[in-house]
Amino acid sequence: MTDQTNRNGAKRETETPARRDEQDHAIHPDLTTLEVHRGKREGDKYVRVMRSDHIRRVAPGILRASAAVSRPSGKIGRLYTRLKVLLVGKPLPSEAEKDERLNKIRALAVFSSDAISSSAYATEEILLVMVLAGAVGLAYAIPIALAIAFLLAVVSFSYRQTVHAYPHGGGSYTVSRENLGTQAGLVAASALLIDYILTVAVSISAGTAALTSAAQELYPYRVEISVAFIILITLINLRGIRESGTIFALPTYLFIFSLASIIVLGTLRIILNGTSTPSTPPLHVEGIEPVTLFMLLHAFAAGSVAMSGTEAIANGVPAFKAPETKNAATTLTWMSTILGFFFVGVTFLAHQFNIVPTETETVISQVGRTVLGTGALYAIFQGATMLILVLAANTSFSGFPRLAYVLARDGFMPHQLTFRGDRLAFTNGIVVLGAVAAVLVIIFGGSTHALIPLYAVGVFLSFTLSQAGMVRHWWKTREPGWQRSMVINGAGAVLTGIILLVVGGVKFQLGAWIVFILIPILVIGFNGIYQHYDRAAEQLALPAAPSAAISPPRQIVIVPVGDLNRAALRALAFARAITPEPLAVRIVYEPHEVTTFRREWDAHGTSTSLVLLESPFRSFTEPLLAYIDALHRQDPEAFITIVLPEVIPAHWWEHALHNQTALRLKAALLFRKNTVTVNVPYHLDR
Repeated sequence: MTDQTNRNGAKRETETPARRDEQDHAIHPDLTTLEVHRGKREGDKYVRVMRSDHIRRVAPGILRASAAVSRPSGKIGRLYTRLKVLLVGKPLPSEAEKDERLNKIRALAVFSSDAISSSAYATEEILLVMVLAGAVGLAYAIPIALAIAFLLAVVSFSYRQTVHAYPHGGGSYTVSRENLGTQAGLVAASALLIDYILTVAVSISAGTAALTSAAQELYPYRVEISVAFIILITLINLRGIRESGTIFALPTYLFIFSLASIIVLGTLRIILNGTSTPSTPPLHVEGIEPVTLFMLLHAFAAGSVAMSGTEAIANGVPAFKAPETKNAATTLTWMSTILGFFFVGVTFLAHQFNIVPTETETVISQVGRTVLGTGALYAIFQGATMLILVLAANTSFSGFPRLAYVLARDGFMPHQLTFRGDRLAFTNGIVVLGAVAAVLVIIFGGSTHALIPLYAVGVFLSFTLSQAGMVRHWWKTREPGWQRSMVINGAGAVLTGIILLVVGGVKFQLGAWIVFILIPILVIGFNGIYQHYDRAAEQLALPAAPSAAISPPRQIVIVPVGDLNRAALRALAFARAITPEPLAVRIVYEPHEVTTFRREWDAHGTSTSLVLLESPFRSFTEPLLAYIDALHRQDPEAFITIVLPEVIPAHWWEHALHNQTALRLKAALLFRKNTVTVNVPYHLDR
């Protein structure tokens, strides 16, 4: 019990847990401390129960940590916390997860930005192929766009059924795994993960292209700008899905309103002025190749990137507010309708305005400039296009971490990916996605056209497996209306399967071969991770019968001793609490140290057994490890516990003034079997 004096001169005695142990031999379960206050007069006394600000009792045997535990005490810690709160936001409790869910307005911005934004570059991908056939080839752009829009409708309707059948999310992975087998599910997951990474790289690069189209002097810095955008969107997503949805809603709806207005105005001008407008340039494009079936298929494969992101809503159903499936299905319908209208509308205007893709200006920029001119409205539209393309990556930042979480939960990815950060976002998945996408942008020089050939293969592979899985689902469940649903999903599987073959064949030599190599590598990796976790679980499983409990192993406790000081004596006392006969080991570098240290040891009356280990080559770690190995050979099943005395300076910069012997020794002992290291710190005063 300690005495302290308060402001009124009254004495206060604090009854510590150690004092309570002397009385009732147990630590109080509420972690309370009793303060005995004495007044100025004799017999004036009262007891106050003091509870921890950081830990409180919520039920018998259940304690809860408060938000105060995350408040650092040091200056550097407080500065780091302020910076973290500024960038990411204040930590949220787990109970706030239901409040972080999205309504349909926010969900459209979060999950549909990728799909809707693809209308900004999908038309250009078609024209880049068909321009090789000149004006004759460009005329095929509209039929190709209509065919892709029809396929989009089939796939979207199919995913509506997936949303209702699998309300817990997971999309193609969950559907394929449960209906087609684990390996099919892993193939779908691999394709989706690659697609999500490429979505970030492509959308960010396309957003940068929109910026450099309006400000062409920035074109040489497109890679640096793209990486900066990735860092920014990563930080925004670390703030949580609801807040990121709020941030992204304005640019998403600005783009939707702007592009819808351009399509309507452009169409009205065409109707009023005929097949062209006064600002439409004459079309003089010489063809260098004839229109062939291969060219048409190539253009169809290139423009099919418009369908990217269609599966994102099916993957993220749990992120919606209740009723989750209804809200997700409605949002999916909105998304596919808007995307189909934009894609066909932009292609129609590009054809009517005789627009040809160029190196320095995007097709959608030319469409906007033709309709709006070069004034403020065009600048607003380009700004909205740039923002939606950059923020389209948010679809992946919502889908990739959730899919990684599901895979990690099932044991196919590292369990660290199940971690939710301060803002209830899957922090590790978000950071991994941002880092890999930034590397891709750097490798491919921020070129959208170089990245897109890698893109559509994963999309259509996941589409095909998902819809084939849904066919199997309806056949097994035989739910009401299953025949109609099975026909729809079967038709979707056939169509997307055909497109997968076309896209894979056309784009194989353009870079899609990389995807065909990566998917098997990822599947092999997933299986390896699962096998590791399976072996670990089998070896860590509890015995079936309580009588088969593990018996305590024999303990060999070693205390490496340098100087004989208070830190060493405290470590020796701690070691004696583990075993009555610990071994103190002193590494000596010179022969005369043996006699000197033995004399000092005996003078302090230390009863612990002392081993003096000579090291003629003046190394510390290697002789000690050899001594531990020798002990293990004598008793291989024994646990050797190394109790390390460690001096902790009062200031961080003073650590450099001390040998980091304990740290080096811990690193050397980290992966040794049946070896435990225990630090016994001795803190120096200021």
